[in-house]
Amino acid sequence: MAKTLVPSGAAAPSEDAIVSKPNAAPVVGQAGQTRGSDFAELSREIKLAGLLDRRRGHYLVRIAVNTAVFAAGCAAFVLLGDSWWQLAVAALFGVLFTQLAFVGHDAGHRQIFRTKRANDVTGFAHSLVVGLSYGWWVGKHSKHHANPNHEDHDPDVDIKALSFSLGQSSTKRGFLRMMARYQAFLFFPLLLLEGLSLHASGVRAVVRGDVRQRALEAVLIGVHILGYLAAVFLVMSPVKAVVFIAVHQGLFGLYMGCSFAPNHKGMPMLSAADELDFLRKQVLTSRNVRGGWFVDFLLGGLNYQIEHHLFPSMPRPSLRRAQLLVRDFCAARTISYQESSLVSSYAQVLRHLHAVGAPLR
Repeated sequence: MAKTLVPSGAAAPSEDAIVSKPNAAPVVGQAGQTRGSDFAELSREIKLAGLLDRRRGHYLVRIAVNTAVFAAGCAAFVLLGDSWWQLAVAALFGVLFTQLAFVGHDAGHRQIFRTKRANDVTGFAHSLVVGLSYGWWVGKHSKHHANPNHEDHDPDVDIKALSFSLGQSSTKRGFLRMMARYQAFLFFPLLLLEGLSLHASGVRAVVRGDVRQRALEAVLIGVHILGYLAAVFLVMSPVKAVVFIAVHQGLFGLYMGCSFAPNHKGMPMLSAADELDFLRKQVLTSRNVRGGWFVDFLLGGLNYQIEHHLFPSMPRPSLRRAQLLVRDFCAARTISYQESSLVSSYAQVLRHLHAVGAPLR
């Protein structure tokens, strides 16, 4: 990869960009903008189209539907009792918890309500059900948005079990080096552990005090863990309970991982030598996934990853319309705009992982 992907332009993060200040918790969704840059021009078009306006009605309906499905799942859980049919409930919860996490994601980006307080209340409520640390996730995700696919600054490409660049693979030693050799084959099996990894990372962040509202997060996570384990082991025998947890958490992790993997994996990796303006940094490292309304639902709007990265506070239902503007804007400036089908996106991810691991084989 060349030292500079494109000629550097004026850095122009907008009010929808990510700000990460030293010694302060980063916030998803606010920053200033520089007039005259390509991004400032695009941002004006987006605002004039009303695509940054809140869509509270859409989210209230979505939350109501999710709540109804959750209530139905809980009722089925109680009625089925100590039965192997509970694995169907575990699968339902694996899908539902991911859909709930998508709403928590949108709340973290302040897509739902105008005020930080209302979005945070929504985010914390969803974190209670799903069992993740909302504060830890917001901080981590903000760093990712600020520097997507950056070897040194993006936590989403700093994964011990995987290598996303030749530089990362060269640093692996021992068992991790062996895993990197065959990481393309291990990628999807590893995603089965992603749910447990997210839970563990949140707990560690709370224990270390890496979240602002530590006491609140500790209570929410504690209530979730105790309530979850009590319900499972009181309703089912120990063997069925353990299998239920394995199916639920495994499918939750797999679904979460499959939702985020197509967005950046296999796209250009950046380093300190790369100089890009805000628009190009976000567009060139992101990939959209085609597929219509079903993929929109399946991936929680993350299939419009380019538009989401350019305007993180844009409500999910506005992303489809924004795509038309952004794609035409990039075409007029010969900025590479990557789209693929869902299956093709996974193939690209696996090919990239296999190529990065090649020198170790």
